[in-house]
Amino acid sequence: MAATAAVAIHQFAECITCHAWSPDQSMIAFCPNNNEVHIYKFFTDKWEKLHVLSKHDQIVSGIDWSRSSNKIVTVSHDRNSYVWTQEGSDWVPTLVILKLNRAALCVQWSPKENKFAVGSGAKSVCVCYYEQENNWWISKVIRKRHESSVTSIAWHPNNVYLATASTDGKCRVFSTFIKGVDKRGLQSSTSTDPKFGEQIAQLDLSSTWAFGVRWSPSGKTLAYAGHNSMIYFVDEVESAPAAQNLTLRDLPLRDVLFVSERMVIGVGFDCNPMIFAADETGLWSFVRFLDERKATPSTSKASQLSEALGKLYGQSKQGTSDTVEPSKPRGGAHENCITCIVPLTKGRDGTIKRFSTSGLYSIYIAEPPIASNSLFEHVMTFLATCFTGLDGKIVVWDLENHVAIAK
Repeated sequence: MAATAAVAIHQFAECITCHAWSPDQSMIAFCPNNNEVHIYKFFTDKWEKLHVLSKHDQIVSGIDWSRSSNKIVTVSHDRNSYVWTQEGSDWVPTLVILKLNRAALCVQWSPKENKFAVGSGAKSVCVCYYEQENNWWISKVIRKRHESSVTSIAWHPNNVYLATASTDGKCRVFSTFIKGVDKRGLQSSTSTDPKFGEQIAQLDLSSTWAFGVRWSPSGKTLAYAGHNSMIYFVDEVESAPAAQNLTLRDLPLRDVLFVSERMVIGVGFDCNPMIFAADETGLWSFVRFLDERKATPSTSKASQLSEALGKLYGQSKQGTSDTVEPSKPRGGAHENCITCIVPLTKGRDGTIKRFSTSGLYSIYIAEPPIASNSLFEHVMTFLATCFTGLDGKIVVWDLENHVAIAK
């Protein structure tokens, strides 16, 4: 097995809020943690900036690039959304009125790309569609049920059901059936199509914030993460939900991605993609980290800091080993929290072979100065050498020859 599955690491900006790829993956759109969207294209041996989309007034919090219509949708903390259409060498924006009084947080095109959904801090979800007669985008709002911000959304393959994850700790599934946009007779066991905004299911599995909800390729399994370092897998959500709660030894996840029906990649505060797989009986378990990492030496800065703080609070070293236990190494290609994961190449069997991730901030620890006579001064000076840096990387991962993808 090769040393790492990370095949490309791009440093487009100091900080990446979110990103999306063009249908042929020759261009990438991302937000460098401000109110702009930058579009780069790969020419021969390097990336070149082609466009800067700058209609938003505040940080762009979500981007999605449609695969068949080649349209870009963006949402922002300014409570607005734009649909961008390429006309010649320019990208022309169309404003979508979302009717929100709080920030828009995430966005995703539906599978048929005739709708897109927007999660918000207004305890609501907007479902937007294009009205041909009036030549504009209309939004319908699902206002009920959510008790806090909607952090993540995911479309079911049937193009009607929409799953949401919220900071109220719940995952919900709603119907987004819109007359004249969706065809009747969706793939379900019910005899009639549920009305727009009707709640199909509510999952109260997490006692903390919920993030990163996704459906499996068939739509039979739903996965999402909790901020309590747990990941939840739910089968048969509509009829008779059967849930599995998997507790992690590591830090919480922020997003998940099904690469096949029985394999999930999770990313988050461990700075390293995590692989989860289900066996023949449907039991899910953690497999391993995707990125190979080298252990840090026992004389790491974190260990020195722990020892110094222990002395400061009067903890005696008598009866313990002189060697400080090294902290578990984190990160590799990314240096801190991974906030976004986007599918790329699919194999002939429908499994995802490549995906990309992006990260925001990272913590750097500089060399501590020479110790002073005062322990308090030494600790305070050491803490002053710790500062927040920026990760800002977009990493492309290749699962080929690295992981035996469970079908």
